[in-house]
Amino acid sequence: MTSLHLRSIPTFSPKAPLQIAVALAGLAPVSAGLAGIVLGPVMIERGVVGPSLDSHFSYLSGLLLAIGLAFWSLIPAIERRGAQVRLLTGLVVIGGLGRLVSLWRVGPPDSAMQAALIMELVVTPAICLWQRRLERRLS
Repeated sequence: MTSLHLRSIPTFSPKAPLQIAVALAGLAPVSAGLAGIVLGPVMIERGVVGPSLDSHFSYLSGLLLAIGLAFWSLIPAIERRGAQVRLLTGLVVIGGLGRLVSLWRVGPPDSAMQAALIMELVVTPAICLWQRRLERRLS
């Protein structure tokens, strides 16, 4: 007869759901950033694109990619990375507020941009609050 050792039973990590959420949410900026760098503004709208618009769009796409990668880099120790999560969330929210100004100025964008706005002003702040709660609970 073999004895069961408690060490062999996997335990649930309280940070695992947050880690999964950040990994999944990070897919949006990483994939959109990469697509923006590779395809340029034609990924959004077909037409003649000048070098200045293409350059600006590619730069902003690089920032989007970097923000997604930065969030992903926090996943292993997400419960101890509150300052970084709050900084990145602030960047994302400011970008979302810029998108909100555009909505007010020229009208609603397509559904993909509306989904991005929800990610920027709802999902990312919710993840930040979740991280803060977890950090307090585990400290």
